[in-house]
Amino acid sequence: MKKKVLSLLILIIVVFSLTGCGLKTNKDAVKFKKEYENLNGKENSSLKKHRTVSIPDDNPYVYATAKDIINKIESKKTFYVYFGSAYCPWCRSVIEKSIEVAKKNNIKKIYYVDIWEGDHKEILRDTYELDENNKVKLISEGADEYQDLLKYFGNVLEDYTLTDENGDTISFGEKRIFAPNFIYVEKGKAKKIESGSSEKQTDSRMKLTDEMLKDEEKKFNEFFKN
Repeated sequence: MKKKVLSLLILIIVVFSLTGCGLKTNKDAVKFKKEYENLNGKENSSLKKHRTVSIPDDNPYVYATAKDIINKIESKKTFYVYFGSAYCPWCRSVIEKSIEVAKKNNIKKIYYVDIWEGDHKEILRDTYELDENNKVKLISEGADEYQDLLKYFGNVLEDYTLTDENGDTISFGEKRIFAPNFIYVEKGKAKKIESGSSEKQTDSRMKLTDEMLKDEEKKFNEFFKN
């Protein structure tokens, strides 16, 4: 009897190792849920309330650093990565639908790179603004790995533009990782990018209509199907 129990335990350990269902993934899923749900209904520094979201315990998100993502790219891995933040209102608008559709498409793992530390404090990206002469100036440098990410994802990223007082858009030759950005990488090459946001959603905190949610579902279905 003891030998049978021991054999069963060994089998369970082997299955967990082979399928990637280890403690880290479960721990990250719980951490992700807590991170996003802890802000439900709370006010940010502008006294605007965070959208309330409900994150399942078995969500596919696994925490990663920018360096982790670069290593995977250079190792020619195939994977999904999400750049965002619990504090980002646009991210909170799509995060529930991203999980729902990913699960429907049997996506087991999405790497999560948190781009903010707290409320709008950048920890990854470079930031720029216009001076009094409408010249672009660098305000703060991002992480050392940020320029590498721009290089590897440049074929799918949008331009970084600023808007002057007249509403004119100024482009200055820089790409940008926006939030939310979901990127699919195949054998080290960026293939697809998606925000998940509906074009009908014109404000990050507006109530999501059934039509908007259908748009989100369609976008994520197209993104997660390969």
